[in-house]
Amino acid sequence: MYILLTGLNHRTAPVEIREKLAFNDPVPAEVYADLTRHEELHGVIIISTCNRTEVYATVKDIEQGTAVLEDFMARHSGLEVDDLRQYLYQPNCYEAIGHLFRVAAGLDSMILGETQILGQVKDAYVRAVEVGASDGVLNTLFQKALHAGKRVRTETGLDRHAVSISYAAVELARNIFGSLQGKTVLVIGAGEMSELTARYLVDNGVATVMVSNRSYNRALCLAERINGHAIHFHELHDWLPQADIVISATAASHYVVRFEAVEEILRQRQGRKLFMIDIAVPRDIDPRVGSIEGVYLYDIDDLQNVVDANLLARKKAARQAETILEEELEEFNRWLSTLYVIPVIKALKQRGEIIKQAELTRAFNRLGNVSPRQEKIITALANSIVNQLLHFPVINLKEMGLTNQGHLYAEVAKNLFALEISSEENTIYAGEDKGRN
Repeated sequence: MYILLTGLNHRTAPVEIREKLAFNDPVPAEVYADLTRHEELHGVIIISTCNRTEVYATVKDIEQGTAVLEDFMARHSGLEVDDLRQYLYQPNCYEAIGHLFRVAAGLDSMILGETQILGQVKDAYVRAVEVGASDGVLNTLFQKALHAGKRVRTETGLDRHAVSISYAAVELARNIFGSLQGKTVLVIGAGEMSELTARYLVDNGVATVMVSNRSYNRALCLAERINGHAIHFHELHDWLPQADIVISATAASHYVVRFEAVEEILRQRQGRKLFMIDIAVPRDIDPRVGSIEGVYLYDIDDLQNVVDANLLARKKAARQAETILEEELEEFNRWLSTLYVIPVIKALKQRGEIIKQAELTRAFNRLGNVSPRQEKIITALANSIVNQLLHFPVINLKEMGLTNQGHLYAEVAKNLFALEISSEENTIYAGEDKGRN
C-alpha cells in the first residue's frame, strides 16, 4: 500500500487557480463518493482551505492512483490535466508523509506557525472518517500528524508570537492590560486594517466596540459586521473618555486625535490606562500623546518592529519544530515500512511451506514404504533447507522494513518470488496497528 498526495497551495498556484479547486467546508459527501468509486483508491482524505487543496490517498498501484487523482482535480477545476499539472505537487510516498506533518505543524503555511491549520487538518480527517472514505493507513497517518502538530506547538511555542500588524496590536494590548475582558474599543476609520484589528480584539474578549468614520454609513456597516455601534465623526472626542483601546487608521492628512484632547481625557479617566494604535500613514494621532502618563501609543513602525522580532522568534521555534517532526516521522515511517514487509514475509514463508509440502509428498510417493524414523529425517531435512534458504531474506526484509526504503525492498521481494498479496491483508495489518496508536 502506497500513500499518494496530489495538491496545490499558495506557493504553486495563484488564487484564481486555487479557488477553482476549493471545496465547501465540510467537503460534501458526493465529492468523496466521486473519489471512492474508483477501485484504485483504498482510502482518501481531502484538505481544502483558502490556501491549499490536497488529496491524500492509499493505493496499490502508484501510476493508476496518480492518474485517478489528476483526473479528479482536473474535472473539479474545469481545467485540462496537462494545464493543471504545472500547479500540482505530487511527492513520493515518504515526502507526502513529511509534507502532511509540516502542514499540521504550521510550517507550510503562508504565515509561519499559524494556529488555524491544525484544526483544519483535524476537521478534514474527521470528515473523511464520517463519510467512510478513509482507511487504516490514512487514519494512522493523520492521527500521527495531528499529534506531531500539537507537540510542536506545545514544546516550541511556534504560534505564540504575533506576525501580523493587526495581531501584534492585540498582543501589545494584552501585555498592557493583562486581560482584555470587559474592555472598550474605539475604532477610528472603517478600512480593512481597522476591521481586522477590531475583530482580533473582539475574539480576545473586549466587551464593547465603537466605530467612527467621516462617512457615517461606512461606520454603520463596519459596526454591524463586528457587533459594535457607530458614532458620528464630529462626536469622536466626546466618546474618547469611554475607550480603553483606540485604533486609528484613516486617510486624513492631519492629526485626527489631538494632544490637548487626550490630555484632558486622562484627567477624566482617574488613572485608567489608555492604549492607542495609530496604523495610519500619515499618522492620525499626535505623537506627543505618547508622552502623556498613562497613555501607551504605538504607530505602524512600532508594530512592524514587534512583528519582525516575533518572526525571528517563530523562525527559531521552527528550527526546533523540524527536530520534533524528524522524530515523529521516523516513528511513523518505521511503522509504515513494517506494514509493507510483514505481508511479504508472511507470503514468503507460506510459499516455502507450500513448496516443501508438495516436494515431501512427491518424495514419499516415490520411495514407497518408509519407516517413521526415515520419514522424520526426510521431513527435518526439508524443513532445514527451506528455513535456511528463507532465513536471510526474512531477516534482511525485517531490517529494511525499518528504513525509508522498506517498501522498495518489499516490492522487489514480492516480484522476485512471484508472491500474491491481497489488499485485504494490508488493510488487516493497518487496522491492527491503528488500534495501538
